[in-house]
Amino acid sequence: MSEIRRFARNRNIAVGAGVLALVVLAALLAGVVSTHDPRRLNPAERLKAPSARNLLGTDEFGRDVYSLVLHGAQVSLLVGVTTMLLTSLGGIVIGLTAGYYRRVDLVLMRVMDGLMAFPAILLAIALMAARGPGIGNVVFALSVVYTPRTAMLIRSTVLSLRELDYVQAARALGRRDLVIAFRHILPNCVGPLLVQSSFVFAYAILAEAILGFLGVGVPPYVPSWGNVIASGKNVIREAFWVSLFPGLALTLSGLALNLLGDGLRDVLDPRLRVQ
Repeated sequence: MSEIRRFARNRNIAVGAGVLALVVLAALLAGVVSTHDPRRLNPAERLKAPSARNLLGTDEFGRDVYSLVLHGAQVSLLVGVTTMLLTSLGGIVIGLTAGYYRRVDLVLMRVMDGLMAFPAILLAIALMAARGPGIGNVVFALSVVYTPRTAMLIRSTVLSLRELDYVQAARALGRRDLVIAFRHILPNCVGPLLVQSSFVFAYAILAEAILGFLGVGVPPYVPSWGNVIASGKNVIREAFWVSLFPGLALTLSGLALNLLGDGLRDVLDPRLRVQ
């Protein structure tokens, strides 16, 4: 109960989780609360200002921006959640293996260092150029980009735990390496992993929007925040709302996830607790 109270009292967690819950709810109910079909073109209604008919205006193809933002949240959250899960899984496997087995540590970490040597977005663009547009390919590219960061975090945690007395005692009792790693070491990595996962979620949402803006992310006909922002850049003077509202949604989601990550770090890291 004390842990739950610490989570509830943390302002960053409360604000971040609340805003994120609203974004998730809007994405889940997009088909119900949206007022138009986001893929329907209506040239007669192009570049209309926000009104009672079109709450956030229309874009250059006559699509309703309000509906585009709601359905774009589905794509962004899907990419973010899937990337976060794959990155966490890959980071756990690689980090545990590298941290526990010193013989493979050098090889695995040099591969991770090589991937981290490339700027994240440039590596993602290169992978997308090789595989082509698509939600699945975006998830794959971002998972490759962000897995090394999670793996390095897990590895450093494992290195600090593997020589502790309780691990040595388990090893002396003849416990198998797999049991020691997953039963005695991995539970102590959950806190840092949760914090890192929240940040990866935010990075993935932002990176998906960047890829969509550059035209190498999801296909143009799929509503996403990056695609909508990109479609509005050519008419920014005549219809600023086309890029403004998906940009605000992207900013709000990223801010919520970063607040949530900061709050989780404050609660789960005993060095940052204030008695």
